[in-house]
Amino acid sequence: MSCVSTSFFVSTRGRGTTEITRRVQSAVADMNIERGLCTLFVHHTSASLLINENADPDVRRDLDAFLARLVPDGDPLFVHVDEGPDDMPAHIRTALGQTSIGIPVVDRRCDLGTWQGIFLWEHRLAPHERKITLTVVGQG
Repeated sequence: MSCVSTSFFVSTRGRGTTEITRRVQSAVADMNIERGLCTLFVHHTSASLLINENADPDVRRDLDAFLARLVPDGDPLFVHVDEGPDDMPAHIRTALGQTSIGIPVVDRRCDLGTWQGIFLWEHRLAPHERKITLTVVGQG
């Protein structure tokens, strides 16, 4: 059994999704683990990880629209606004999402479905640099 880990940074353009599938698949292939489990972890409280459809960008646009309705920026309910009106909504969106995801590894690749992609989901309006740690545990 082997365990290999690496970290990388993703630059976002502000609120929305950034596909990281190719980057993750490349890192997993380089780890030379044939079968196992890939875990991704985002080191931030205002961004999350998502596995969803990567063919039609309207899916991700609709997810953003739904969260905007569910957790609007500038809601007077929120007390924590240290970094602006999108601060607390970003934390809530992260709490509703995932900061860590696990994906099976088969033949040195994440075993995703046909239309699945891996995304970093930025919840702040401004661009950010986000750190992701990727760990694969398995057999070589």
